[in-house]
Amino acid sequence: MRFMRRITAAWRFFKRPRVFDTTLVAVLAIGAGIGLYSTLRSGYPDVAQGAGLFILCTFPLLLRRSRPIAVAAIESVADVFGMTAGILPNNSLTSMIAFYSVGRYTPGRTAALTAAGGSVVYGVATFLTRPEAGSWIAGMIYPLITIGVGQFVRMRAELRERGRREAAESAVRAERRRIARELHDVVAHHISVINVLVGGARATLPPSEDVALDALAGAERTARQALAEMRELLNVLRADDPIRTGDMLTTDGLLRAGGVLTTDGLHRAEGGADAATGVGAARLPALVQEAETAGLPASLTVTGEPVTLPAAVDHAVYRIVQEALTNTRKHASGARASVRLAYGSEAVEVEVIDDGLPAPTGRTAPAPGFGLDGMAERVALCGGLLRTGPRLEGGFVVHARIPLERT
Repeated sequence: MRFMRRITAAWRFFKRPRVFDTTLVAVLAIGAGIGLYSTLRSGYPDVAQGAGLFILCTFPLLLRRSRPIAVAAIESVADVFGMTAGILPNNSLTSMIAFYSVGRYTPGRTAALTAAGGSVVYGVATFLTRPEAGSWIAGMIYPLITIGVGQFVRMRAELRERGRREAAESAVRAERRRIARELHDVVAHHISVINVLVGGARATLPPSEDVALDALAGAERTARQALAEMRELLNVLRADDPIRTGDMLTTDGLLRAGGVLTTDGLHRAEGGADAATGVGAARLPALVQEAETAGLPASLTVTGEPVTLPAAVDHAVYRIVQEALTNTRKHASGARASVRLAYGSEAVEVEVIDDGLPAPTGRTAPAPGFGLDGMAERVALCGGLLRTGPRLEGGFVVHARIPLERT
């Protein structure tokens, strides 16, 4: 294991641009130097001249990333000189690296213009030095292919970087959605309960209790202000959230999961963090009792054999009921609510129904909140279906069916 870590560290060091280019030039120059020494001792001066020219052409490669066009021009001049002087039979390896660097480190238009110019130069040089039929075609194609390979590698790298950036942005958006959901479900819920209880207590006090009435009125104003500020904070957290309930509900009122959130890995991460608050179906009786204490008549019915739910499903069931009861208390004064939790072999269903009447005509409707959005995201996270909307016989229904085998 330690040996592999050392190899990984060495490879990361070697991949640094300056280190890699310096090593590349050193390897090429040393290899050419050995060839130059061997050819001189063997009595091949023509080959030795080519090796010497190759050594000189390796040093401009140190600037191939920062000055790719200039390096390609230098290498092209050296190749043309070597071919016309009879030192080089054709293009060299250093010019191939230079043209590849043009494609790899320059924009598409610049690379295309360089490829066109290189094709003309090498086509003419090849035709003049090797006038046999068709030789100039190979010279023209050479810069095109080399720069094209560099452009292909460049696009692949840009796509990978874009994918990493989008994954990071998706993770940030998922975390902001999670925070917004928790703020809405936990803090806003309890503040609204406090507001209702304080209002009820103020209404039961006699007019002679001026000090207590003023204190309760101040507490009620503070609670309303806190809810308003909480809504502004949620607007900021969800400002760039592309997932809205209206976008995800189908014509039949069902919310279908699949491709509406982030990647599967982010789903799991978000669900794990979301379910870490320790609430679940086991606390539904206490939640219903709390709603009754706040002035909302409510009942709970559990059918089927209770089973241990996955953390994300358990948390979603609790939050759906909590938000539905809060909405009933806020928007349907005087209504009764019934909660039904049904355990099945393949899925768990939760339904909250109230018998509230619609708002009177001419009354200003409350500003839309994020409760239904939070429900939609939780159900989609668990791969289930959500149906919300008014009932034909009056009132409002929230129904969610969450499969157990998919979570």
